[in-house]
Amino acid sequence: MAAQSIDIKLKKVSKIYHEGDVISGVVVIQSRNELSHTGITLTVEGTVNLQLSSKSVGLFEAFYNSLKPIQLLNVNLELTKAGKLPSGKTEIPFEIPLKPKGNKVLYETFHGVFVNIQYIIRADMKRPLLNKDLQKLLEFILEYKDESEKANPKPITFNITSESIQNIKEKHNLPKFRIKGRLDSTHCHIIKPFTGELIVEYSEAPIKSMELQLVRVETCGCAEGYAKDATEIQNIQIGDGDVCRGLVLPIYMIFPRLFTCPTLATTNFKIEFEVNIVVVFHDDHLVTENFPIKLSRFSS
Repeated sequence: MAAQSIDIKLKKVSKIYHEGDVISGVVVIQSRNELSHTGITLTVEGTVNLQLSSKSVGLFEAFYNSLKPIQLLNVNLELTKAGKLPSGKTEIPFEIPLKPKGNKVLYETFHGVFVNIQYIIRADMKRPLLNKDLQKLLEFILEYKDESEKANPKPITFNITSESIQNIKEKHNLPKFRIKGRLDSTHCHIIKPFTGELIVEYSEAPIKSMELQLVRVETCGCAEGYAKDATEIQNIQIGDGDVCRGLVLPIYMIFPRLFTCPTLATTNFKIEFEVNIVVVFHDDHLVTENFPIKLSRFSS
C-alpha cells in the first residue's frame, strides 16, 4: 500500500444510474500516518466532448466554436474542511442527486471516436505545502429511464445480387451471385440481440467469408456545416469459407455496452448506427450491403 491513497466506492456495483437517481457511496482514505489536508471535495461531471476527423479539420472555421465541450452535469460537494485524518482507514459517506445543469439533458453514456459522452466522479484531497495532492477518478454509466419512442419491430427482407450492387468499380468483373435474407428488425432494442438470417442461393465464385459489421455514424457541426464520419464498432463472421447453397445462416449480434447508445440527434451532434452485410469472395472481391438501424432503450 502507498503511504497515502484515496478511492471512491459506490453502493451500486453495476455503476448504472438514471436521471433523478441519487449516487451514494463513500470516499475511502488510507494512510500509514496521521494525514494533514486542506480540504476534501467531490465533483460529479457529465460532459459531451466533440472532435473532428483529420479529413474535416480546416473545412469550417465555425466548427471550432461548436466543438467546445458541452457540460451536462456539474456538482461540487465539500466533504470535509481542512484538518487532520487519523492513520489507517477513513470512510466519508456522500449522496449526490443526478440532476442536469440548467435546461440540459443527461444523454446516455457513449464512447465514440468523434463524440464522447462521459460521466465522472472525482475525489480531491488538497495537501499543504510540498505534499502531493491526492485524486481519484471513477466513471459511472448513465442510461435513460424512459423514452417516448419504443423499439417497435420493423422487419425487412432483402435480396443481394451482382446486378443490385451499387457504387462498385469494374462491375463487369464481379462474379454472379444471389443472396437473400431477413433482418428481424431495423428498430432495435439495445439490450436485446440483433437477429435475422442469410441464405446464399447461388454464387459462381467460391466465397471466402460472410460477415456482419456494426458501424457508428457520428456527426458534429453547426448551422454552417456538418462533419459526418462512419467507423466500425465490431465485425462478426456469419459464415467461414464457401458456405453451402440454400443453407440458412443465422444472424446474431449483441450490441456492445458503452460503444452503442440509443440513436441520438441534437443541435451540435448526432449518433446513428448502421449494419453492413459483407461478402468476401476468394479472389478478394468484396461486396457490401448497408442497412441503417435505429436503437432504443425500451421495447414496446
